[in-house]
Amino acid sequence: MNLHGKDIKIFAGNASRSLAEEIAGKIGLPVGVAQVGRFSDGEVAVNIGEVVRGSDVFLVQSTCSPVNENLMELLIMIDALKRASAGRITAVMPYFGYARQDRKAKARDPISAKLVANLLTSAGAHRVLTMDLHAPQLQGFFDIPVDHLVGVPILAEHFKEKFQTLDDVVVVSPDVGSVTRSRKFAEKLDVPIAIIDKRRPKANVSEIMNIIGDVRDKRVVLVDDLIDTGGTIVNAVKALLEIGAKEVYACCTHAVLSGPAIERIKNSGMKELVILNTIPLTDDKKIDNIRVLSVADIFAQAIERIYGDISISTLFTQI
Repeated sequence: MNLHGKDIKIFAGNASRSLAEEIAGKIGLPVGVAQVGRFSDGEVAVNIGEVVRGSDVFLVQSTCSPVNENLMELLIMIDALKRASAGRITAVMPYFGYARQDRKAKARDPISAKLVANLLTSAGAHRVLTMDLHAPQLQGFFDIPVDHLVGVPILAEHFKEKFQTLDDVVVVSPDVGSVTRSRKFAEKLDVPIAIIDKRRPKANVSEIMNIIGDVRDKRVVLVDDLIDTGGTIVNAVKALLEIGAKEVYACCTHAVLSGPAIERIKNSGMKELVILNTIPLTDDKKIDNIRVLSVADIFAQAIERIYGDISISTLFTQI
């Protein structure tokens, strides 16, 4: 059965309006008319300003900071679209907040990622389109289809163009959890990989333990899915420089950059931090050694393929 709507409409929440406009422009569409504001008591006020009956609606909204505000906007907009008889609603979440709370790390912990998955489904989303979940297994938290894009091809292409030669380049995983992602990145560049063995005494605090692999006199590229307070990546940069790395670069899909992150990155000694615009970079976070690449093209292609009932698996490996 063909479940897509009669036409494509793209709407945006306040968190991702500029990205939604870029995505819509690549498809050749305007962003749908919708007012998303607040009532005087702070409750989210949504008004969809055009007909969506029977349409295939793609709602672009990252659940980044302020996370709870943006999540409620997304849920309420989904509900509004559902009640306006949209043919199919896809929640396009370039950054999926709460993804790190995916298991019980200790007694009586919540599994917030599962709760958010349930809320999206209950609100009326028919499918989710996202990028680089903190753990790909999160797709199993949903009872609706999840299309999971990856940022590695975009980031790898940047470094392929940046470096004249790759003979002295090594890709480094900042921890054991990022090894699979770093290995795929290294395969794109056809360069070796090294691994940092670290331990985390408590949340948002990391301590470098050991570096497995040869990085002396090498240009090093650290690869991670997200950077939050910057502790992990900055400690890694320090350790790599101390052991003799020639230059250290870093890249990630999601630049959360909370707390002291910007100050740490500014003073870290890394040559460049390359990020994707799944989370908008505010003016106070724009510094000379941060480079932003756009995900609009890959999301636009994914949306067109979803609407046309075409496989999007080739987008996972494009470069």
